[in-house]
Parts: sequence; structure tokens; C-alpha cells
Amino acid sequence: MDNLDDLKAIWHTAKTESLPTSKEMMQLVGKFRGQKLKRKWLVIVIAAFIGCLMLAVLVVTPFKLFTTYFGGALIIAGSALLAATEIRSLKRFNKLNDCSNLEFLAFIEKTRQNQIFYYKKTMVVIVLLCSVGWALYMYEPVQKYPFWRVGIYTVMAIYLAVMWFVVRPRAFKKDGEKLNAIKQRLESKTKQLQ
Repeated sequence: MDNLDDLKAIWHTAKTESLPTSKEMMQLVGKFRGQKLKRKWLVIVIAAFIGCLMLAVLVVTPFKLFTTYFGGALIIAGSALLAATEIRSLKRFNKLNDCSNLEFLAFIEKTRQNQIFYYKKTMVVIVLLCSVGWALYMYEPVQKYPFWRVGIYTVMAIYLAVMWFVVRPRAFKKDGEKLNAIKQRLESKTKQLQ
């Protein structure tokens, strides 16, 4: 009986003020899920819009050079790949409804692994398709004007370099820090409960 009394004493003296309630945990999961779903839907809509717009331009406008059509096709392929990747990810987030802390931790870990794969592989392919497509698409309008060609391709190169070497790493780091903060918060709460 002493062990039971000791356990009761420990139970009643444990400080639980810092532990979130189940309602707070559900709000954390819901907020995380809602933010990610909103962002994914926005990316899907924008990628579909760009792909459809490029297809419409290629169908309606009579271009003379094959490079323009090939560039447009690469942009459409990049947009389609981006939309498909986000749709696949969207399915995972839609399944995240009611889960335990440990299931949510596993989900966060899987999300981080997917984020790393996207950053290292998928994003490289998408950016390569769109960049080469953009360069080829822009060749026909500026081919007869050397000054404009140099200017347009210089601006394009600077823009792509800034996006690739500055914006992309910062966004990856920021997203990683957010996921790690959520993961650490959940792990600390889970350890307190055990």
C-alpha cells in the first residue's frame, strides 16, 4: 500500500501547469494542418494557372521558332510537376485529423524528411525545367535585338541566382526551424507525461 500512497503523492505534487491541455494540443495540430493545407492549395492553384496560361498562349499565338514551343512545354511540365507534388502532399495532410502526440511527432518527422527530399531533388528538377523553359521561351521575342537579349538574359540570370542562392536556402531553413520547434515542443510535453 505504501507504493500506492507514494504514487498518489507524486501525482498530486507534479507540476502540470506547463503541459498543454488536450484542447490546446488539438489547436496546435489544427493550426499546423490548416496553414500547410492553405499554402499547398495556393501553390496548386498558381501552378495550374501558370500551366494553363502558358498552354493557352502557345495554342493561340503563332510563334515562328520551335524554341518558343519547347520552352513553353518545359514551363508547363514544371508547373504540372509542382502541382502533382503538392497534390500528393495534400493527401497526406488531409489524413491528419485526430491523432495522438506520438502520431503527430511521426507525422512531423515524415514531413521534415519529405521537405529535405523536395529541397534536394524535386525542387531542383522543377526549377531547372522552368528556368530552361523560360530562357527558351524568351529567345524568339529578343532574337533580333542584341541589346534587349543581353539585358533580358542578364536580368533573368540575376533573378534566378538570387532565388536559388538566397531565397531558397532561407525558406528551407525557416520551414525547418518551424518544424523543429513544433517537434521539440511536442517531445518535451510527451517526455513530461511519461
